[in-house]
Amino acid sequence: MKNSSLKQIALALICLIIVTGNISGQSKVINLWNGKIPGAIRNDKFKQTVDSADNWIKMRFVTDPSLDMYPAPAEKSIGTAVIICPGGAYWGIAVEHEGAQVAKWLNSLGITAFVLKYRLPDNSIMENKSIGPMQDGQKAIRLVRDHAKEWKIDPHKIGIMGFSAGGHLASTLSTHFNEKVYKSDDLTSARPDFSLLIYPVISMDSSITHWGSRVNLLGASPSSELVKHFSNDLQVNSETPPAFMVHSLDDDAVPVQNSINYALGMHKFHIPCELHLYQTGGHGYGMGKSANTESTWPEACCKWLVSRCFLTEKKDKYQMCEFK
Repeated sequence: MKNSSLKQIALALICLIIVTGNISGQSKVINLWNGKIPGAIRNDKFKQTVDSADNWIKMRFVTDPSLDMYPAPAEKSIGTAVIICPGGAYWGIAVEHEGAQVAKWLNSLGITAFVLKYRLPDNSIMENKSIGPMQDGQKAIRLVRDHAKEWKIDPHKIGIMGFSAGGHLASTLSTHFNEKVYKSDDLTSARPDFSLLIYPVISMDSSITHWGSRVNLLGASPSSELVKHFSNDLQVNSETPPAFMVHSLDDDAVPVQNSINYALGMHKFHIPCELHLYQTGGHGYGMGKSANTESTWPEACCKWLVSRCFLTEKKDKYQMCEFK
């Protein structure tokens, strides 16, 4: 092959990489701990992988948690940020349809998004697997808040978003934000300013939990105290941040009672909470399926963010929030 042909191929590959990067909008991957992961156990057999063997793209065996940053376009940026916790039963992380796709939608609204690739609970890589994901989540919130000025983010408009088991992590961060799960001199608050919970696992109660999530997080025979501690509907208090919630009545993976009980807990403490129950949709639909009722949830979420002033300070600028 001639040198000119090789140069053309190389140039084409460089252009493809540049175009792909521009399409994604992702600027950088941020290492959460820089090698100083609390409670970590070294295990060279663990190798981070991404696969789609059962028709959903998932990341597994995360040993070095990170944030994928998707900055809002400068002309649309409104200073709000959302940290996304994809689901996957605390077994995998649905990095595409509950991660990157959601981040790009948030970008279209002027919101800076971060996809959290958190460690999945496993006794062979962490001293206490029940708090491993929470450690990563608290660190992520503090990190974003610490860099708010640099990243043009309002430190009082940082939300947490979670899907399925990621919803359990998001609701854990919303109710256990004052819990000291790792040693640090950082006094930055780990409290999210709002939460967006999409078909979330909330409870570890055996009657309504998602069993895979419960076993992976707490083990096969957790104590009643541990079950209660991580049943986040029972941990709501007056400092829990406002929430927007979505669930489908025909969800056969995570019973709808998870969201209902959390909403009732919020109501008890007079905390703003909006719960949308859809007739159909099942589980795991991400941004929604056009043939089912739940496909309207992003628009409803958008309106809620406007009503809480997390999307824009002025409601007459609602055109920034058009759902496409």
